[in-house]
Amino acid sequence: MELRNIQRVYLIGIGGIGMSGLARYFCHLGCIVCGYDKTPTDLTDELRHEGIQIVFEDNCELVPKSFRDLDDNTLVIYTPAIPKDSLILDFFQRKGFVMWKRSQVLGLISQGKFTIGVAGTHGKTTTSCMVAHILKHSGTDCSAFLGGIASNYQKNVLFGNNDIVVVEADEYDRSFLTLHPDIAIVTSMDADHLDIYGDHSSLTESFKLYASQIKPGGQLIHRKGLPLDNGFTYSITDDADAVAKNIRVDDGNFYFDFISGDVNISNIKMGIAGLHNIENAVAAIKAAMLVGVTPDAVKAALEAFRGVKRRFEYIVKTAEHVYVDDYAHHPEELRAAISSIKRLYPNRKLTVIFQPHLYTRTRDFVDGFAEVLDMSDELLLLDIYPARELPIEGVTSAMILDRMHLQNKQIIGKQEAIDKIAADRPELLLTVGAGDIDNLVHPIKAILEHV
Repeated sequence: MELRNIQRVYLIGIGGIGMSGLARYFCHLGCIVCGYDKTPTDLTDELRHEGIQIVFEDNCELVPKSFRDLDDNTLVIYTPAIPKDSLILDFFQRKGFVMWKRSQVLGLISQGKFTIGVAGTHGKTTTSCMVAHILKHSGTDCSAFLGGIASNYQKNVLFGNNDIVVVEADEYDRSFLTLHPDIAIVTSMDADHLDIYGDHSSLTESFKLYASQIKPGGQLIHRKGLPLDNGFTYSITDDADAVAKNIRVDDGNFYFDFISGDVNISNIKMGIAGLHNIENAVAAIKAAMLVGVTPDAVKAALEAFRGVKRRFEYIVKTAEHVYVDDYAHHPEELRAAISSIKRLYPNRKLTVIFQPHLYTRTRDFVDGFAEVLDMSDELLLLDIYPARELPIEGVTSAMILDRMHLQNKQIIGKQEAIDKIAADRPELLLTVGAGDIDNLVHPIKAILEHV
């Protein structure tokens, strides 16, 4: 399919963060864009306000007439999260439409462009947003397809006036293998998505294959210690080709020095918190400098960077209460979030509300979750969010609780958690998870901001 010939686009699962970015992209190109999703959200409300027609009933009769006949100008995109028995999915398949995954469409869009692909089992969303922001803020410019809402722009897709495109390269379902980047960043390769890969070694092989697909003359940037050959390495703890030194916290802000070869950018002030975000920033700086961004422009851009929605996002920050929300759903992501908030506020009691995501991930990493959650002072543990999975016998949130040493812990429902926050009014609160735990954010914010 030729990108320039596309006139109509239908997205099955349009409300997902990646799918909605594609919807916005094709709407920006002037295409007729429609879609289906199971549940209305703030994001689907925004898409509808932008002129995109969305239905929330899996009924093929609701597919618009202009999409009902097979032609070469209509693109149908689906997400693997859509059930295989979806009636709308079946409608397009029976009509003979070629079904495109989001990743395949990103591959199509990025063909012929200078592509910066950011991959990793965690860290990729913030790093890709950082890269895009540095390029935008510096005037270098770019387009970007992001796996989160960049707070500076309140969007998950950015439009530029050049041929540079930043793409979050997703390892789930081996999606990133549709990309052939000019610059590839790999932030992490921890075991994850074992329901897809089976074991860690298969995941590792996919990352190596992704790195091997860099265009001739391109560059690989990866965190020091990952099992990847060649390329630039970066670190905040070890010697590497690019490093952060003199990391410190001053008046609630993180500062560091960036050193790579003969380049030394001193006293960089981060607009967001977290040691893990300094590590992400080192990778983003290296990528930005490879396309010509100057050290002074890098420094100004990072101070102005406001992060990503649900990535160590301050919801409440007053003298009495600090409340941070984070998308963390893997033990190492949890470790990063909890370590960062404890470093920033070492003298406050930390209450954590965590919602495990997926039965398989809970089963595979139960010991890791227990170890990391023991770092909190109080834990309120929600039931597992199943997402695309059916229950697995014996796999529950209690598995995590039973392996923990922390005494102040309990399994709790969402409304019970809200009621407990209202009663206890904790001084330091962290909500973490990739499911629907974000539905608690607004009610908890209202409680803690109420004097």
